[in-house]
Amino acid sequence: MKRLSVFFTLLLSSIGILKAQNPAVGAWKSVSGEVNSVLLITPEWFSITDYKEKSFLSSYGGTWKDAGNGESSVTIYFNTANPSQAGQSANVPVSMENGRLITSTPGGSKQEWTRVDDGTGALAGNWQITSRQTDGKMNPIPSGPRQTFRIMTGTRFQWVALNLDTGEFFGSGGGTYTFENGTYTEKIEFFSRDNSRVGAMLSFKGTVNGNNWDHSGLSSKGDPIHEIWSRNSR
Repeated sequence: MKRLSVFFTLLLSSIGILKAQNPAVGAWKSVSGEVNSVLLITPEWFSITDYKEKSFLSSYGGTWKDAGNGESSVTIYFNTANPSQAGQSANVPVSMENGRLITSTPGGSKQEWTRVDDGTGALAGNWQITSRQTDGKMNPIPSGPRQTFRIMTGTRFQWVALNLDTGEFFGSGGGTYTFENGTYTEKIEFFSRDNSRVGAMLSFKGTVNGNNWDHSGLSSKGDPIHEIWSRNSR
């Protein structure tokens, strides 16, 4: 697409994604006043979320791939601040200096991202929910445009529920996690549907078998859940 809005250009300029084997893959953080910005990069997906201590502000993300000549080709799948940009693509420049990710707007102002983790771990990558237990049995979730997926780095997570065809956004939450000895524990740092859940810590049983992640425990509402998540390279 040749013409993008100025806002979309600013968003794309802030991604600065490098090739999968490059150390840009992982989690990055930038702080400006009270606003925390988190950038998650896996070999196929990325997301950027802005939030305050108890307030979700905005999030956007999608897929990327190396375009050569120091650029990456990015496709936006969702954007809470500007939903009409879903489906738009562009090539974006790459810049890293002294181990930090440096992003620039068309006006020349720069933003520094500090590394949080290197994007490695048993759960690092992209996951899509494929089965959920109801009435005592696991039921496959039909493949369709409305999906819930997770972007996971080595220590941070974000789930997003949206329509992959239209970009319609249904909700998102994220924060930090650990996965040790069959226990997955997450701490919620932002939640678009209910800010009162920020700060909650949730623990689940978890096992990874090939490309499937078995996930069970109690939701943030206290409801029992049992889900299967599968790796997704879309």
